[in-house]
Amino acid sequence: MDVTFAGAIGGLAHAYVRAILHPAILNHSVRVWLLADHLGRQQGLEGEEREALAVACLFHDAGTAAAHDGPQRFEVEGADAASTLLRDHGWPEPLVRQVWEAVALHTSPGIAERMGTLPRLVRLAVLADFGRTDLIEAGDRETLARALARIPRLDIETALGDAVVAQALRFPDKAPPSSWPGGLLAAHRAHPDGTGVNPAF
Repeated sequence: MDVTFAGAIGGLAHAYVRAILHPAILNHSVRVWLLADHLGRQQGLEGEEREALAVACLFHDAGTAAAHDGPQRFEVEGADAASTLLRDHGWPEPLVRQVWEAVALHTSPGIAERMGTLPRLVRLAVLADFGRTDLIEAGDRETLARALARIPRLDIETALGDAVVAQALRFPDKAPPSSWPGGLLAAHRAHPDGTGVNPAF
């Protein structure tokens, strides 16, 4: 996978999630990094904040992995995992907090966009990878399109929805009503024999 991640911590984050994530979810996470970094560079994001953005993007769905299938919502499990990585490498607490919020809130429309730079960029990049290409700002779009084309989407909508539902079936508290996981779980229960993309995705 010919993608450059910001700083040493970005490379470490990628190596970690590459070992634990479903291939489709890994590719989606890398695509989200490419999209968020494109948006961030338009706004002058650089240095440690750009590295922190890479970690947030790469970990935003880490809670779907078996290694982080704890009792909390998958978004929170992933946020905790990203925070642990950064703290273990001596990162400043304000940036750790921003990464935690970016991962934990990425399925919270109308909230993530108002919680600061990193949560907003991760949220917008996730939306863009699922079709909201109108969110991509001006810049070198051709280079971005070429980079994205090298990272196949595979069956991300099915793989991600199935992963969240599988966890919620084991631990229903991971999918509270009115949450995105809760919507996926409710749709699955309404159509338990369905295959393919969850209707609530």
